[in-house]
Order: sequence, then structure tokens, then C-alpha cells
Amino acid sequence: MTCKELASRIETIQPSALPREVARLCLLLTNHVENMEALSDEAQLADAWKQTGLRLQAATDQHAAMTQELEQLAQSDPKKFTPDQVWVLVRAIKVQSQVLSLYVGQPPIDV
Repeated sequence: MTCKELASRIETIQPSALPREVARLCLLLTNHVENMEALSDEAQLADAWKQTGLRLQAATDQHAAMTQELEQLAQSDPKKFTPDQVWVLVRAIKVQSQVLSLYVGQPPIDV
């Protein structure tokens, strides 16, 4: 299966998707499977679609929550950070690593 064929199948599944969304979904789906040919099978494509959607939603939710915490942290004086505030920064790095791993197809780094 080529990226063009996968994009066509994605456009069939999600006809209202913008071109950049189709491209993003192609990348996420191909990173989810070992062999891109697996996505030719309807059942495997449906499973990869579901798993990718769940991972992306979880990462999106974590990112939104972390953004809110970071916005609150940004109003603090860095010279007076508490250990809890430092952990907010560490968790933010982990969340960013998870999001990045979805797009590069590598496991997230352990921090």
C-alpha cells in the first residue's frame, strides 16, 4: 500500500478531513503498524484506526491538562519553585515526549 492509497482510504472513512488531517492520519497510522501492507486489510485498518485514535485522544487530553498547569506555573517566580512545581515541568516533558513519539514512530523517552 502506498501513502496515496492510504490517503484515499482515509478520505473515504473521513470525507470531511482537510488535506493536512489526512496527511497527519497517514503518518500516525503508518507509525502504528510494522508493515504498511497490513493497512490494506479492512479489519487491520479499522483496528489501527481505533488504536491510533485512542492514543491521539489520550495524548491530546494530557497535553491540554499539562498546558493549563504550565500556564499557572508561568505566573510563578522560578526562583521560588517548589518540588511539586518542578514535577509539573518533568511531567510536561513526558507528555511532549509522548506526543512526539506518535509522530516519529519511536517509543517515548523515559525521563
